[in-house]
Amino acid sequence: MYILALNCGSSSLKYQVFDVDTKQPIVGGNVEKIGLSDSFVTQKYPDGTKQKKETSMKNHDEALNVVLFMLREASIDLNQIKGVGHRVVMGGDKFASSVEITDDVVKTIDELSALAPLHNPPALMGIVTAQQLLPNAKQVAVFDTAFHQTMPDYAYRYAVPNAWYRELGVRRYGFHGTSHLYVSKRAAKVLGKPANECNLITLHIGSGASATAIRHGKSVDTSLGMTPLSGLTMGTRPGDLDPGVVLYVMGRLGLTPDQMQKHLNKDSGLMGITECFADRRDVEGNKDENDLCRLAIDTEVHNVKKYIGAYMAELGHVDALVFTAGVGENDDYLREKFCEGLEELGIKLDKEKNKVALARKGVDEAIISTDDSRVKIIMVATNEELVIVEDTLAIMNGTYNPNHLEMEYSFVK
Repeated sequence: MYILALNCGSSSLKYQVFDVDTKQPIVGGNVEKIGLSDSFVTQKYPDGTKQKKETSMKNHDEALNVVLFMLREASIDLNQIKGVGHRVVMGGDKFASSVEITDDVVKTIDELSALAPLHNPPALMGIVTAQQLLPNAKQVAVFDTAFHQTMPDYAYRYAVPNAWYRELGVRRYGFHGTSHLYVSKRAAKVLGKPANECNLITLHIGSGASATAIRHGKSVDTSLGMTPLSGLTMGTRPGDLDPGVVLYVMGRLGLTPDQMQKHLNKDSGLMGITECFADRRDVEGNKDENDLCRLAIDTEVHNVKKYIGAYMAELGHVDALVFTAGVGENDDYLREKFCEGLEELGIKLDKEKNKVALARKGVDEAIISTDDSRVKIIMVATNEELVIVEDTLAIMNGTYNPNHLEMEYSFVK
């Protein structure tokens, strides 16, 4: 029996097929440039081989059809796909856990699209198409925002007119929740403590980035807000920004909301500062010759340190700082910069351990702090797809517990 994990982005579709017995992926891939004439699929196998198919895919409906065709070519019996777990970015305050997809759930996800216009509509299309193409599979929604629904009101409310919150849903929701959930459980395991006894600061740093303060295993604050634009400096998103800047620039340049949306999501962050690079590898590779690259690195490091300090103050006691996602797992240079100068806060990085703790070199998790560091520093390679698979399987079996601290995940045993 198989579980299919689907992650529909604005112009992409990531997928993995897991064997239920082993909880291991047997095939997966990524569809890119959906909606453009040069869209393509790259299918990957556990032995490292890849298969690329270039074909025009106008939308996620067509993309999923192509994916299922390629799975058949890879000798996957589609009748054995008994569950499909969908990553849904925005669940708002309506969903505090994963749920089986019903007509009412689809309706609510659609209503929440106003809060995530770039993400929920493609996820919905993926859900509808999967229901049509895999009618015998149970469909499950796993929400990015669910993990953060334990935040107290003073952490998620903004100091804006109350009617905006009451009538428009203006509040902090947070994202990357599935990743923060997974790495917090693994970090607790590394520390040898139950998750509900751990205070952690988890740093999911990829193209998108977020920091989360976790007290006794539960999210109590996070850097991303109502949208994925706030908090840390990201590849193409600005992070924290004076809202007056948006009003000023829109007025001076005569920008529409859609145009400003594009600038904030695609043209800001590292790309905005350097004017040419969104990938940290490019930024770091040019930092000595290009002062804008030096500035971009310094800006990102400055903002990460601010959040570490703020969350240490908020939590009072911190057991560990946890790095994950593409940069957090693979960029030893930036990890060192993020921890540099934090020794007085009890954060001491071991530079030699840090250099070899790289997910791209096969390291799934490692302690990279010195032996006498009061706050441990841990690298954990995230596995959001495994959370999606296990939530989906548990809902299928009737064993799912919406309280993640009581959910029996295989990766915490």
